[in-house]
Amino acid sequence: MKHLLFLAHRLPYPPNKGDKIRSWHLLEHLAQRFHVHLGAFIDDPDDRRHAGTVRQLCGDTCFPRLDPRWARLQSLAALPAGRPLTLDYYRDAGLQSWVDELMQRHPVSHVLVFSSAMAQYVEGMTQARRVIDFVDVDSDKWAQYARRARWPMRAIYRREARRLLRYERQVARAFDASLFVSEAEAALFRRLAPESVNRIGFFGNGVDTGYFASEREYPNPYPAHESAIVFTGAMDYWPNVDAVTWFAHDVLPAVRARHPNACFYVVGSRPTPEVKALADLPGVRVTGTVPDVRPYLAHARMAVAPLRIARGIQNKVLEAMAMAKPVVVSPAALEGIEAQPGRDLLLAGDARQFAEEVATLLARPDDAIGLRARARVEAAYGWGSQLAKVDALLEPSSVSTSPLPEAAQSSVPAALQEPKLPVKEAP
Repeated sequence: MKHLLFLAHRLPYPPNKGDKIRSWHLLEHLAQRFHVHLGAFIDDPDDRRHAGTVRQLCGDTCFPRLDPRWARLQSLAALPAGRPLTLDYYRDAGLQSWVDELMQRHPVSHVLVFSSAMAQYVEGMTQARRVIDFVDVDSDKWAQYARRARWPMRAIYRREARRLLRYERQVARAFDASLFVSEAEAALFRRLAPESVNRIGFFGNGVDTGYFASEREYPNPYPAHESAIVFTGAMDYWPNVDAVTWFAHDVLPAVRARHPNACFYVVGSRPTPEVKALADLPGVRVTGTVPDVRPYLAHARMAVAPLRIARGIQNKVLEAMAMAKPVVVSPAALEGIEAQPGRDLLLAGDARQFAEEVATLLARPDDAIGLRARARVEAAYGWGSQLAKVDALLEPSSVSTSPLPEAAQSSVPAALQEPKLPVKEAP
């Protein structure tokens, strides 16, 4: 087997949040074809107990501890130096030494970097074929943060958006291929980095439809008298915090005026103080970490994804669809998902529309939407077909006249095939 270095900003296990679901399936897939050496940070002390599970798939490993508080302080050194804060946040001398020594000990022919922050560890290693999975356009996420933040954070976020985009473009020029989570994300980056347009593609997320299966029996976590509306996700992630806060304050009261038994369940790990405070509102329940989200999805009347800031594909939407639940989504949460509003799920653009869709579903449940949602996920979101695009990029035959395989290039709009002038996240 050939040797491949895989670098990720977070240990890819357990697969209990969006980026870890993607990186775990990617690691499993690569381990079938390569001798994989893995470097990844552990930013949650509880993840340390899962390191053994990950090591079973790998050769050499390096899992340095990342303390978010110290990392934020460390990232401030980037300000006078003109670097993105993101790079200094994930800078670690021990990991860099491990990478350098690994490249000397093993004939590493391939490098796969997961997220822009990890590219700094292999910037000069041109002897290997390098592919980066940016996942999302993180610089644009920082720009979205800036539009919603107040001074001085607005200025800091704007600076990060500019600096990180400059670095993303630098990486895309140097690497053999750059991947994103959806066609929409790839198209956005082609506009932002036109000099690399012919080396930009995507592979979508998948869903384990055997695990997220609605026909199984799950214990009911809800009181019998409540009509549960559920949101799932990591609750220390700002877009999720913003989404549930907005829904609890601006949508739920109108729903409860028509359905007093309606309760909004916020299900996810590490809720911030702002999220915990929502439990003081009528009809809001904050669970914190749960061992299994499937019972909460299975017995909810519906799932909601009212994200106002979002990038890429929302796994929470796909998982709810796989559980055959009606899902009410915002336009941002729908981006990149191949589903038809009104048929496979419901779309709401503002608080009034959200309240109307949710209240109507509570009054007249529509199981057909959930069944169509499940069918849509089964048809379009298998991991095997998505990861085959990565295989094509890593094969030696793909190093030819075209940096991207035909399957990936087919997603490039004709208008973006040739370079144009430039049009113009993450601690």
